[in-house]
Amino acid sequence: MTDILLATVREPVLLAKQAATLDQVSGGRFVLGVGVGGRPDDFTVTGFNPHDRGKRMDAALDLMHQAWRGEPVPGTTQPVTPRPVNGHSVPVMIGGHTEKAMARIGKYGIGYTLGGGTPEQLRGVIEQVTSIWNGAGRPGKPEFRALGYFALGDEVAGEAEGNLKDYYGDYGPRVWAGAVKTAEEAWQRVSAFEQAGCDELILFMAAPAIEQAERLAKAVL
Repeated sequence: MTDILLATVREPVLLAKQAATLDQVSGGRFVLGVGVGGRPDDFTVTGFNPHDRGKRMDAALDLMHQAWRGEPVPGTTQPVTPRPVNGHSVPVMIGGHTEKAMARIGKYGIGYTLGGGTPEQLRGVIEQVTSIWNGAGRPGKPEFRALGYFALGDEVAGEAEGNLKDYYGDYGPRVWAGAVKTAEEAWQRVSAFEQAGCDELILFMAAPAIEQAERLAKAVL
């Protein structure tokens, strides 16, 4: 499963070590999803500069891959992370909506994760990323994943809406508008992403409850 964390508000060597540890513990099944972030409050509360986040992302990815290869990083002559199961890097998925975000996949990533977008948006991204991937001479093909939210049942609608609007702030109404709210919508959303070429779709509960997982399973399986 892949969600996106903001690598630009984390210390890259520590993040590399944490990711490599999870890679080892999971037997190579862990995938690290990263993005630069777009919400000012993420940078205000962490004390990082938002204006150079793209440059810092590229530098962080370079440093993390250096560490994963077992090469010493500045300040030490010894490896600082466990060696990834595949021998060279923790698998990385890239999120974002800019050309620079897409370009990073050609160098650093195994694919792209779409956060909160539509199947039509993913279809366009697939064409763009595949072109970048082939242009970089990467073997095989990139992976494509997407994520969204669901809240099935009128009795959880208020809680779900409140959770999303509270968490996403100014983006909350848009995120709630795009959330799956009926079994029919769930089936249509899953089918549309599959037809668009999505390799994995992750739907998060907006109102956490066992019953929500059961309703979603009944709707789409």
